[in-house]
Amino acid sequence: LGIKIPIVLAPMGIAVGPKLTAAVCNAGGLGTIPLWRADIETLRRQIREVKSLTDKPFAVNLNLDFPQEERLEACLQERVPVISFFWGDPGELVSRAKAGGAIVMQTVGSAEEAKAAVRYGVDIVVAQGWEAGGHVWGTVATMALVPAVVDAVAPVPVVAAGGIADGRGLAAALALGASGAWIGTRFLASSEAAIHPHYRDRLLEASESDTVHLQDLFDLSWPDAPHRVLRNKTVTDWEVAGRPETGNRPGEGEIVAHSKSLGEILRYRCYTPGADVEGDIEALSMWAGQGVGLVKKLQPAAEIVHEVCDEASLILRRLGTTSGKAKSGISN
Repeated sequence: LGIKIPIVLAPMGIAVGPKLTAAVCNAGGLGTIPLWRADIETLRRQIREVKSLTDKPFAVNLNLDFPQEERLEACLQERVPVISFFWGDPGELVSRAKAGGAIVMQTVGSAEEAKAAVRYGVDIVVAQGWEAGGHVWGTVATMALVPAVVDAVAPVPVVAAGGIADGRGLAAALALGASGAWIGTRFLASSEAAIHPHYRDRLLEASESDTVHLQDLFDLSWPDAPHRVLRNKTVTDWEVAGRPETGNRPGEGEIVAHSKSLGEILRYRCYTPGADVEGDIEALSMWAGQGVGLVKKLQPAAEIVHEVCDEASLILRRLGTTSGKAKSGISN
């Protein structure tokens, strides 16, 4: 990928814009900007803004649950160096992306999916564990998934995703055979993340047990897409009502907030609480992974990258020393 630090920024809706993407890139990691809903003009503008802020490689994330042929073509015309596919079978889009000069990443939830992705020609596999925040493709935990995927597709590089929020998680991912870590929730607490202050405060206050995995609750605008969020009033009211199906949920159809850029926001909409939203923020979908309990302070993105990297390096050096002493003891 041409990066110095094995950290990939997860594509987290409108929370990730050009500033956060470029900040991670400039710090040595790989920034990933999600543009799978953007119109072509906006997509081009945001790509060019990223390029104006960094000369380092970056990725554009495209969600395959929606048509992406035109967006992919525009990305290639703009010479995006890395394309990240998510949520489905990439098919011929992989060969088109590679023919256009891009490196291709694909997120998977099982070893079988990883092998299929490699058969399509994917260059890097992202193994997303069930602990991940936001939309979660698979059902296997990160600790079990990553080594299974590594074994299934070696020597293709694997990036570990799901519940990783500090240097201990990065070190663990490397120990499992991954080549790097995909980190999301920790970067929601970066000064460059474009999220509402209340959402950020809830993230900083949360523990590892404050998230909930849901099959299809915040489904407006993206149905049939399991996800993990912070437990909030919308989740609690729905649970108290007996977890009714769509059409019978409490407050369904109610306008709970308004965004200057997106307009009215209905309860149960798939929406990242942006900085420009007003209204009942607590009712919105507050995406977060189980690593949220490790996120305790607001920091610049570059500081997060370097802190995670330094902590992982220290752990790996310590483990290497411990391993050497253990081997010496055994041999004696």
